[in-house]
Amino acid sequence: MTRPTAEVAASGSAGRPGTWRAVAVLVLVALAALVPLLGPSAALRGTGEAAAPGVGGIALLRGVLFAALCVPAGELFVDRLVCRLPDAPPERPASWAVFAAAAGFVAALGLASVVSTGNLVPRSLADIDVGGLYGSRDGRLALVEVNAFLLAGLCARSRRPATQVWPLAAVAVAEALRAHPAPEHSPLLGSALTLVHLTCATLWAGGLLHALRMLRRWRGREAGAALLGLYARVAAVLLAAVTATGVWSSLRRMPAGTVLDQLTTTAYGRTLLAKVILVAAVALLALWARYRLRRAPDPLTAYVPARAEVAVLGVVVAVSGVLTALPLPIRWT
Repeated sequence: MTRPTAEVAASGSAGRPGTWRAVAVLVLVALAALVPLLGPSAALRGTGEAAAPGVGGIALLRGVLFAALCVPAGELFVDRLVCRLPDAPPERPASWAVFAAAAGFVAALGLASVVSTGNLVPRSLADIDVGGLYGSRDGRLALVEVNAFLLAGLCARSRRPATQVWPLAAVAVAEALRAHPAPEHSPLLGSALTLVHLTCATLWAGGLLHALRMLRRWRGREAGAALLGLYARVAAVLLAAVTATGVWSSLRRMPAGTVLDQLTTTAYGRTLLAKVILVAAVALLALWARYRLRRAPDPLTAYVPARAEVAVLGVVVAVSGVLTALPLPIRWT
């Protein structure tokens, strides 16, 4: 027996928005990939600075690694928030943690191959010295990230997916240590600032993404507004921590008297300025969403600015990948 024509038409019209949504996501991902690929050359133009070989590819791999860290961490974070809602619906969106771990593993493996060749892009498998990774600090940290993403994927597939928090934490610690080598002034302080900054930014971006996916799954139920409000309160603290640690870290690398000059004359400063502008835009979108949550007749209208916020946060992640691949400012505090 065939379905009525109206039902077939309804199902077709319901399927089309999903198709267009998938296409839109793919387009946004492709556009975000252009940021690390083209961003370094634009930031370096006219500065007289020399970048490492393959800086665009390295920036892309770093951006993928950061995104792969955000997705599962955000899922764990929001799932904990949902547990605090007394009337939360049982439905949950499908986890992306396994796919994120796979992407992170590939990105970390690519970065490790670069480290193994002395920070040069390998031209063949013969150029990769896996054993040499154990002989350097950067090599050992690269191996930690590769193994941590592999373990995170296995944990995500296990009966206790919450255990992936430990390998994800290992990635964050390894990134914080990698960003601040021993010759730097007060490297442990720099690593601590980076760890807090990276952790808070990861929970902010990944948490918002999963919260919006949860809202779509719950289809306008009242618990969705409660979850978004609960996330917004925590996100305000995360934003404050991201801002404080980001400013402190920037002043350590660019002394106060040189900040304005380096923001326009160095590739690192230009990229940092672009990131600051994007984060300011994200903060405005977050305030807009918070206003709608409190004042609008339908609190779920906050979904619109929140969706724009998560899109801009995706660009921030891509710009962060560029920032880590560019040469650091010459002067230290």
